[in-house]
Amino acid sequence: MPALKKILIANRGEIACRIQRTAQALGYRTVAIFSDADTDALHVQMADEAVNIGPAPVQQSYLNIPAIIDAARRTGADAIHPGYGFLSENAEFALACERAGITFIGPSAEAIKLMGSKRLSKLAMIKAGVPCINGYQGPEQDDATLSGEAERIGYPLMIKACAGGGGRGMRLVHDASDFLEQLRTARSEALHGFGSAELILEQALIDPRHVEVQVFGDQQGNLIYLGERDCSIQRRHQKVIEEAPCPIMTVELRQAMGEAALKAGRAVNYVGAGTVEFLLDARGQFYFLEMNTRLQVEHPVTELITGLDLVAWQLLVAEGLPLPLRQEQVQLNGHAMEVRLYAEDPAQGFLPQTGRISAWEPALQAGVRIDHGLIEGQQVSPFYDPMLGKLIAHGATREEARRKLLRAVQDSVLLGIQSNQRLLAGLLEHPQFISGEFSTGFIPTCFADHPCLHPVVPGAEELAIAAALFYHDCAQVHRAPLAGWRNNASVPLNYRIGLDDQDWPVELNAVPGEPYRIHVGARTLQMQVIECNGRRATLTIDGIRRCHAYRLEAGQLWLFTRPGSLRLVDRTQAVVSSQAGVSSGTLKAPMDGAIVDVLVREGCAVSKGQLLVVLEAMKMEHPLKAGIDGVLKRLQVRVGDQVKNRQILLEVE
Repeated sequence: MPALKKILIANRGEIACRIQRTAQALGYRTVAIFSDADTDALHVQMADEAVNIGPAPVQQSYLNIPAIIDAARRTGADAIHPGYGFLSENAEFALACERAGITFIGPSAEAIKLMGSKRLSKLAMIKAGVPCINGYQGPEQDDATLSGEAERIGYPLMIKACAGGGGRGMRLVHDASDFLEQLRTARSEALHGFGSAELILEQALIDPRHVEVQVFGDQQGNLIYLGERDCSIQRRHQKVIEEAPCPIMTVELRQAMGEAALKAGRAVNYVGAGTVEFLLDARGQFYFLEMNTRLQVEHPVTELITGLDLVAWQLLVAEGLPLPLRQEQVQLNGHAMEVRLYAEDPAQGFLPQTGRISAWEPALQAGVRIDHGLIEGQQVSPFYDPMLGKLIAHGATREEARRKLLRAVQDSVLLGIQSNQRLLAGLLEHPQFISGEFSTGFIPTCFADHPCLHPVVPGAEELAIAAALFYHDCAQVHRAPLAGWRNNASVPLNYRIGLDDQDWPVELNAVPGEPYRIHVGARTLQMQVIECNGRRATLTIDGIRRCHAYRLEAGQLWLFTRPGSLRLVDRTQAVVSSQAGVSSGTLKAPMDGAIVDVLVREGCAVSKGQLLVVLEAMKMEHPLKAGIDGVLKRLQVRVGDQVKNRQILLEVE
């Protein structure tokens, strides 16, 4: 097979950037593809060439196989790397590359097709002797059959999309009374997300560990495994923290799981990078979950403990060369840990967030790697997954890796949108996580009432800093010394600082040549402004000097508070409005997205808690329910409509 020269990356964001870094370092030319929403994205700027392949919706761009193949032809790319997500596990895409004479950097279309179906892959694994969970993986998909099989398996059970991944099309059902509603939701998510409504059912293992094995095969028939990763810290079946090696792994268990993973790979003559995922129960028994026929999001932790570049290996194997190592040559050194940085608000039920990134300053330090595709000024749109990047740390021990990662999370500045930074820091600091004794049930059982899952209440220092920055900004506008533009500097300024629906009074006394005296509630703070340049403010508060990143525009302040950010508003001159009631008859969109289902019509009676509309955003469905009993007075959306955050969808009277 001839050597590759130019690689088109059929993806976006951090993984497109990560693949380009290795490809370019090895001397390959790279081609980026992008949608209308990603015109100025970092992966586009990094590439040697870039091609616009369509509008923002994924079906018209990143899932548009003819457009991607055409982009490869037009640029002379002789290979395509699919990354993860999008078309990475699409057998038709692999076949389209083959028909076009383009090398697909991944396994065969046959392996993708088989392992891409949870139903067919489970049947193949049972035949190959890989341990599997009891369940239903038959072809009959009607409600009656699935309900009957659910009764046979017993509750609790899992409904899973056959073609799914990332927690979409997956539902945990505890009781038969909820089965049909959860079945409808899982089918809908599966159909919209993967183009197939086929489902399987499995007995639910309560609070197992999620442990996966990285495998790698070449075209000569060699297949090895590169250790395991523990991905048990999850929410809604989506991984939040991954680490390698697994904290409770033994030599014997690693070998058993590794050999089972090799059985899975050999069953499909696997070539390239793949991951065999298992559930591990408290007795040390493990069961096949699925095989991902692509590079994983969490591959960096394996790279850090093995010292290998898995993308480089993918390119090498795609050129027909053998694996560089034999199984006995694989060495695991130290410990690595990764967190996923998401544009979402844990205090609002993890709702995805959209908006403009006004500041991004990743915390770079020894032993820390940050994979991202972010640049300041870019828009985070509702069309794609809310993951922004990954922070990864390596240390000689698990504790060293955890400590480095915690510092990186706390110090990485992200302003302009809400993120899950507080959640990540809280998880990394939790005593049970530190102990290594946890399961997939950790977040709902041990973390359910953590402060990061509730709306943030700013402290006296944050409110004082906000008042000082608003004051400083106003003085700059008037082009006067900080206390010199008023007639009477001895008269205190009274601010009202707002966050969401709450306000707090702050009194600021500024006398030329003296520190500010700021009163917040019962507390008085002495503050000296050492430097304030529009990006960072260096302040001394009660004798302690700190630097705070911020962005301020039009009375809105994004303040970085380590970890995470606050969006504070100067409401000093705003007209005071009455607070909204707890329940409202006006249903607004919680984020930008698309309406995928409307279950009511004008004039019908609705009950509080009734499902009214389903909104799809960032690849997940979000059910929107009535806040009050009443009659639907006005319906302002239809299925297929694109809506904006806070847009009124309907009104109940």
